[in-house]
Amino acid sequence: MPQLGTFSGKRPLTIEGGPRTVTDASFAADVERSPLPVLLDAWAPWCWPCQIIGPVVEEIAIEMAGRLRVGRVNVDENPSTTARFEINSIPTLLLVERGREIDRISGVQTKAEIARRIARILRTGHARRRDSPSRPVSSL
Repeated sequence: MPQLGTFSGKRPLTIEGGPRTVTDASFAADVERSPLPVLLDAWAPWCWPCQIIGPVVEEIAIEMAGRLRVGRVNVDENPSTTARFEINSIPTLLLVERGREIDRISGVQTKAEIARRIARILRTGHARRRDSPSRPVSSL
């Protein structure tokens, strides 16, 4: 019998539009093959600034459902994803499209600033192409 909150005991269920838990193992399915751009919140449970931005990320996930996929990756438990995107400080929010980083927001930012950066990416219809998935296009 499946546990409460899981589907066949494999993946946690999420609130419609809520953030997904992304792992090294699920990265390809949750991020690389996403039909939508992905806002990926790199965090750790011991990081108090991450605890501050977490509820903002959850609000954005619900408000932007259908236009943006939102995921959270615990950097302590997922070293491959952390290394791939050279995440050296947290919280870090990555905007990713088809597995390629298109923007990076480091540190605690206001919801308005995060939304502005997301809106700019969504307005262009797609991010600028790059060769490396681990380098931001620009520091805005």
